[in-house]
Amino acid sequence: MGAPDEPLEERIEQLLENDSLRDDPLFQPLEELWAAHRDLARRIERISRISDAYQSLTKENEKHLTKRLDKQLRQLSKVARISDHYQKMMHDLNLALREASTHDPLTGLGNRRLLLERLKEETDRSHRYARPLSIAMLDIDYFKRVNDDHGHELGDQVLMEVSRVMDAQIRDQDMCGRWGGEEFLIILPETNISSACQVLDRVREAIAALRMRVGDESITVTASIGVASHRDADTYSDTINQADWALLTAKRSGRNRLARADEIGTD
Repeated sequence: MGAPDEPLEERIEQLLENDSLRDDPLFQPLEELWAAHRDLARRIERISRISDAYQSLTKENEKHLTKRLDKQLRQLSKVARISDHYQKMMHDLNLALREASTHDPLTGLGNRRLLLERLKEETDRSHRYARPLSIAMLDIDYFKRVNDDHGHELGDQVLMEVSRVMDAQIRDQDMCGRWGGEEFLIILPETNISSACQVLDRVREAIAALRMRVGDESITVTASIGVASHRDADTYSDTINQADWALLTAKRSGRNRLARADEIGTD
């Protein structure tokens, strides 16, 4: 018999190896029980190995899936950045196209298309709310002579400087744009013709004060202006024609002056 402090398995094996105990009626059941125990232990060990292998495979699969997921997330993040960049480029491109289609490339002022859009809005508002609206036509005096005497490069400079001064002198609510050539149109919302004349005289005087260098000399230019007040019965085209007729009157009267459509005839 084994010592009591020996492991139980060793003590049982020692008992079963003792041939003198084979006649003991408990020997046979003990031997069968021990065989069943060892078979169960082998099965448990096999299950444990299978379980460990399965867990190892599961962890490996999880690790692989995590890597795949991280890679896909990085790809999605890259695609999102590319998409954001593309959308910003498209937005900037649309703004640039809008700017190119509505602004004069030389002066940066609104072109005829933008002016007509604003004119339609302001005349509709003037009719709807019975608010005053004035429209002015401005033309640079003797502009052809500037081009002929000094070249088109200086002519372009004159157009840019006049545009800058004009845009600086009008009010925030007003709008000026290049109508064509050396001719400009100014829209003055919420403004009767007397108040419009005060703004436009300030513009005319600021243009006359311009000095542009040509080599060792400086040149000056002046502008003539015609202004008309919009009437309910008229279209904005009618008002433009009235302002244009007033402009012609200002030029015929000696240039560098302002003429009001309501003070002259229309013939």
